[in-house]
Amino acid sequence: MNYNNVRVPGGGGAAWALTKAVVLGGAGLYGALNSLYNVEGGHRAIVFNRIVGVKDKVYPEGTHLMIPWFDRPVIYDVRARPHLVESTSGSRDLQMVKIGLRVLTRPMPDQLPTIYRTLGENYNERVLPSIIHETLKAVVAQYNASQLITQREAVSREIRRILTERAANFNIALDDVSITSLTFGREFTAAIEAKQVAAQEAERAKFVVEKAEQDKRSAIIRAQGEATSAQLIGEAISNNPAFITLRKIEASREIAHTISNSANRVFLNSDSLLLNLQDMSLEDVNMPPPSPKK
Repeated sequence: MNYNNVRVPGGGGAAWALTKAVVLGGAGLYGALNSLYNVEGGHRAIVFNRIVGVKDKVYPEGTHLMIPWFDRPVIYDVRARPHLVESTSGSRDLQMVKIGLRVLTRPMPDQLPTIYRTLGENYNERVLPSIIHETLKAVVAQYNASQLITQREAVSREIRRILTERAANFNIALDDVSITSLTFGREFTAAIEAKQVAAQEAERAKFVVEKAEQDKRSAIIRAQGEATSAQLIGEAISNNPAFITLRKIEASREIAHTISNSANRVFLNSDSLLLNLQDMSLEDVNMPPPSPKK
């Protein structure tokens, strides 16, 4: 059988055209979806190119173009972020101190290409722990344990100054450095508590001494007042004997008032109200005062 004259049905060119259109359309769709990237607020971006490497340009917030597959954006958060670090070191008087530090750091936006080349994306974990621990040990060693408490602000300023200089070498900016905790060893804590107890005991002893002095002064003043009162009463009696009678009448009135207000029943002799008022002679009352001796 001769196959040279057999014809294949048409349509091969149309299939090829359809395949080509599908491939081109898919490539175009891939390129459209991967040629744009967004930089959110508080972020910056750099671009790594497969041919030239990391580009020196820093891209701000917004939407940017890139070449699919050839370009890859690397986005950095340039907002300040807190980092809590605790370190144990010795003071100048050989006391062990556990100090906690809170640091606000951010990368310098214009140095992001350098940061990516030298440190990568996790620059904080590579740099901050080492320089913070070293700075804390160096600063704490310059102060006594008591100075760390009384001069806490000065210690914080010194730590911030040294950390700022060290971090700037790695293109990292420090916005704030603060001491969050300061803990001493058990021996030093016990010594501080004993000192506080001794100070309280001294203040208590001082108060007792002052109270005794005040009591002494009060007793002297009271004795002087009683002596003066006795002298005045004696002079009143000598000048006017009716003074005793007047005092008896006042005492009887007070006793009568007390008994009348009492809930108990008391039976007394009506002729005398405990002070024998009926036996008093009024002649003594009307007696003129004695004339002074010449």
